[in-house]
Amino acid sequence: MLRELSKKDLEELFEAMNNIRISGGLIGVPHPYPRSEARWWINHALYERRRRPRTEYILAISEKRGGKMIGEIILSEVERDHKKAKLVYWLSEVYWRQGFATEAVKAAMYLAFTRLHLRRLEISAFAENQASNRLAKSLGFTYEGTQRKGVYAESTGKVHDDNFYSMLDSEYVERYGKRSRTR
Repeated sequence: MLRELSKKDLEELFEAMNNIRISGGLIGVPHPYPRSEARWWINHALYERRRRPRTEYILAISEKRGGKMIGEIILSEVERDHKKAKLVYWLSEVYWRQGFATEAVKAAMYLAFTRLHLRRLEISAFAENQASNRLAKSLGFTYEGTQRKGVYAESTGKVHDDNFYSMLDSEYVERYGKRSRTR
């Protein structure tokens, strides 16, 4: 289930980001991850939720029962004029390889194409992150290329090649049969 991030998610966020296998796959996340950073991120999400027009949707991926946060999915850089956004996601390690990321990305795609009426959705993944690259391809995103040595992971201090994928609203409709009013 996707829902707005809230202050009650502090402990789950703090714990997940202190796992180097998660923070090491993200840009701009320090390791160790201080509680103050988790508080700042949640406050940022609350601020973004009130902004109009909204340019970022920071959503918790949560268990359907109990609502415990198990990850995040973010529609960032939402550009209303160009009708596009970037999609970022992560899951707590205990939930890997169980279909939760697939379900969450599909829900975010639905939001992007049928509710926000975007024309283009983009995903980037470190080249060595096989799971994220496989997920993008399996959901029908088109590989557009690799930016060599394009991103720096603050948590590990490593520079990574970054693979780029996109999906257009017309491809979404063709694959998933959901109508978008964007043209």
